[in-house]
Order: sequence, then structure tokens, then C-alpha cells
Amino acid sequence: MVFSSPTFLLFFAVLLLFYAGARNYRERAAVILVGSLIFYASWKPVYLILLGLSVSLNYLIYSGLSVTRSKRLLVAGLVLNLGFLGVVKYLGMVLESLLGLGAWLDMPLIGAPPGWVGWALPLGISFYTFHMLSVMIDVYRGEWTHRISFRAWWLYVTFFPHMIAGPILRASELVEQLENLQPLKAKDIQLGALIFMAGLIKKVVFADNLAPLADELFAHPATLDLYTAWLAATTFALQIYFDFSGYSEMAIGLALTLGVVLPRNFLHPYTSRSVREFWQRWHITLSRWLRDYLYISLGGNRRGRARNLANLMITMLLGGLWHGAAWTFVFWGFLHGAYLVLHRLLLDMYARLGVLDGSLVSRALSWLGWPVTLALVWLTWVFFRAPTFHDAWIMTA
Repeated sequence: MVFSSPTFLLFFAVLLLFYAGARNYRERAAVILVGSLIFYASWKPVYLILLGLSVSLNYLIYSGLSVTRSKRLLVAGLVLNLGFLGVVKYLGMVLESLLGLGAWLDMPLIGAPPGWVGWALPLGISFYTFHMLSVMIDVYRGEWTHRISFRAWWLYVTFFPHMIAGPILRASELVEQLENLQPLKAKDIQLGALIFMAGLIKKVVFADNLAPLADELFAHPATLDLYTAWLAATTFALQIYFDFSGYSEMAIGLALTLGVVLPRNFLHPYTSRSVREFWQRWHITLSRWLRDYLYISLGGNRRGRARNLANLMITMLLGGLWHGAAWTFVFWGFLHGAYLVLHRLLLDMYARLGVLDGSLVSRALSWLGWPVTLALVWLTWVFFRAPTFHDAWIMTA
């Protein structure tokens, strides 16, 4: 069930009826948890088994961490989650790369991959893995001391509005709300419905109507001239924005209807005047997760400029890989990392030249930043969308 489907709308209406009839917190929590599991099972019931194992094992690790704050337990949690994610999401990519390299060298490196490698990826695994890891890291750092019950843990991980496509939330943003579920309120239902409708319009009216044109243009890269190549990039840039931001707004609206407040995930990203600002406005909760749990863990900007720039690049490379198991996503992350590194170096140069002081030159650079940023981001979307590197190179050559 996708949020924009009639089936989901019927499902949510029934869930609201059960929620409204719940007499106390325990019943309200049961309605949300059962509804979330039904929602997840609607995609592929067998993945409930994997979800159950993951959620339960991670709760055991979290419980131990909350008592001992043991580094070994944290490492065990990281290995368990990232190892499982790596196998189910990236093993096929690695094996295909080795097969391709062997063919290029005319020297087979591996045999045919086992059949299970082609199984479909468990839905939402990248998102719910990040949710659980964030709690463990926060507990280890001493930033989260509130004890989460087994029921609240399940609610936090599986809460259906944010489980499949975010927003990506820290425990401090969601757990206590889910531990204090209140009866429905008219004002929450009204505002939640308005936000949901705004997201639905973005998804159905704009994204779904732009998708066929983007598909057609990207299907024939060799036939595109400069103008139509940019048209393809622009079409996909608008499609992915309306699709993803619309889905996020639908999630925010659904949660608010139930009295749960989720943070904004998009804030007019295509008005940004630098790639750094773009990442403060695009998929905000992912950007924040990468900053707080990867970039800062690598050292952030605390260990000199060279290390800082390397940390930026590593963060964006892994951020690209998180989006999908293909080298085109890694290159997309590399481009954004390169942009951020260049932005830091330019800021250093401008500071030395004294042109960041509100002068005419400073204002001109700021205004010029918008079209330049837009063009740079548009270029990266070609690699994000193109099926292969070859297709992307043809379109950008």
C-alpha cells in the first residue's frame, strides 16, 4: 500500500475508527502497532519475519547498552545492522562488479551468484536500520537516557507513517510521543488532513505526471541533444522533488492526525544558493543523521582542514551508497562531496580576500550562487536517474 492508493486510504480510515474507539493508552498503542504491521505486511508478508528478528535482536543490544554503555555492545549492534544491510542490499552489487571486472580482464573472478542474491530488498530496511542505530549511538554517547519499553521500541521502529520513506527520526523526537498517545483531536485531524492533501497533490498531480516524460527521455539518451538532455534532467529533478517531498508531507499529515508531530523533511531546496544550503533543505533528516552519526564520528572539522574535507567526501560517498546499490549512486554522492569540498575551499579563499563582508562583490556571489547551485544539482540528478554510467555519460557529454 502506498499512501496515495485507495487501498491505503481505506486502511487508514478503518485504523482511525479503531483508534477512536480505543479506551486507553494500551489499546491505542495496540491499534497503532497492529496497523503498522499490517501496513508493512501488505508489501510482502515474509519480510515481517526479518523485521521481527531485527527489531527483537536490536532491542536486546539496546537494553544492554542502556545499562553498561559498553563499546563492545555498540560494535556488535553496528556489525549486526550494517552487516545485514550490506548483505541484503549491496552483495548483489559487489558480485556483479566482480563479474564485470572478470569479464573485462578476461579472467573469471567468481562463479555465478547464488539465486537468493536476486531476492527483493526488504522494504524500508535502510530507514529502520538508521532508526535503531541512532538510538544505540545516542545511548552510548550518553545523549539518550530514557528507558524504552519493548512495546515502545516496536512502535518507534514500525510506526507506519515514517517507516518506509522517513522522515528519519531520533528516539528523542518520537519515543515519548508514542508513549503518550492521546485520543483523537479535531484540530490535529484537520491540520493533518490539509498537510496530507498537500503532499498527495504533489505526488499524484505533479510527480506522477512528470514521471512518464522523464522515463521516456532517460530511455533514449543517445537521441538527446543539449536542450533535451537538460529537459530530461529538469523533468527528473522536479519529479523526484514532488514525489519525495510529497510522500514526506503525507507521512507528516498522517502522523499528525494521530497526534504525533514529525519534523519537516524538505524546505524549498531548489531555492538554495550553495550545495551546502541545498543539503540543509533537502531530505533534512537524512542530512542530519549523516552529520551527527557519520561525519562527526569521523572527526568532523576538529582535526584540520585536510581531514575535514576528507570527512565530507567520505560522508557523501556513503550517503550516495545508502540511496541505492549501484555505482551511479556512489558517483552521485561523489559529485555532491566534491561540491561541498569546493565550497569550503572557496569560502576560505573569499575570507582571505575579504569579500564576505556584505560588499557588492559578496552580494553578487550570493545571487550568482542560485543558478550555479541549480545547474550543479541538476547535473547530479542525471547520474542518480540514469540506469548505467554509459547512459549518464552520453547525456552529460
